[in-house]
Amino acid sequence: MANFELLKELSQAWGVAGREKNIRAIILREIEGYVDSVYTDNIGNIIALKKGNGSAEGKKIMLSAHMDEIGVQVKKIESDGRIKVCSVGWVWTAAMYNDRLRFQNGTIGVVGCEGNIEEAKNDCGKLYVDIGCTSKEETEKYVKVGDYAGFCGEYYELQNDKVSAKTFDDRAGCFMLIEALKRNNGEGPNDVYYVFSVQEEVGCRGATAAAAQVKPDIGISVDVTPDHFYPCDLEGCNAVGEGISVTLGDPSAMLDEDLVEAMLDCCEEHHIPYQRGVMDRGGTDASSMNLSNQGVRVAGIALVDRYPHSQCSVISKKDAEAGIDLIHHYTHRTFQF
Repeated sequence: MANFELLKELSQAWGVAGREKNIRAIILREIEGYVDSVYTDNIGNIIALKKGNGSAEGKKIMLSAHMDEIGVQVKKIESDGRIKVCSVGWVWTAAMYNDRLRFQNGTIGVVGCEGNIEEAKNDCGKLYVDIGCTSKEETEKYVKVGDYAGFCGEYYELQNDKVSAKTFDDRAGCFMLIEALKRNNGEGPNDVYYVFSVQEEVGCRGATAAAAQVKPDIGISVDVTPDHFYPCDLEGCNAVGEGISVTLGDPSAMLDEDLVEAMLDCCEEHHIPYQRGVMDRGGTDASSMNLSNQGVRVAGIALVDRYPHSQCSVISKKDAEAGIDLIHHYTHRTFQF
């Protein structure tokens, strides 16, 4: 049984893109003693290796889950104390409006809008953050231009083994990677690199640097994908609670046909609840791995996430358990190419 207290801790930690050190500290603590080697590279990726059994048929597999979350950055402080911001990653203005943000130093602010939120559409420039100060001088005692802020969103247990919190994108992926790593006893044929990447939300940057170092034979993104069960702004077939999603379509990368088929076979062979998933917008770290070095075969594992990029996204614990099982069994397969 996976340790969901760890998922809670990861989700509540602050770590906007480019400022992931809190998440890095938790992950390094958790994986200590479980890997053959681990280091943090120049831009902040964690690259942890669990060696296989030395089989001649073994491959280098790179799994990538990103540590960073979306947020905002301060671009101006008005004379009346209001804080103007720009987005860091894809942020819904409506998701932030009339809710709280937490700055890196712990300062809390409430998000307001200049005019009607409906007219702001998705322009963060129409928003401002109120920390309770009414002058620029007072605000600057607590928040300065260039500071970052992320969502507030507590971890709640819902019905039917579902949980809600901020930042399941992609702390849930980090969680699944950690739990799968702890199960890897090194008896499989493959050398498995567990990469916890930075700056995915601003262009999959961390995985680009990590893939250049690892030079994998196989790259697998471990991320979230939107739920489509309830009506939303997207169309698709995935639903929270129906199993881990095997990614068949990712607009940022063409997934390898043989790797995808092997992943579907893995789910069937090990009785892992799964669903087929197609993303029609966005992207994952698969894109960075796919185009690295001389090209890398890639696939994707995704946890279905309802209300993503908000303070209160919803996932299923059972789906996460299925994802951990899939990562474990898939990385222990023998690949013929």
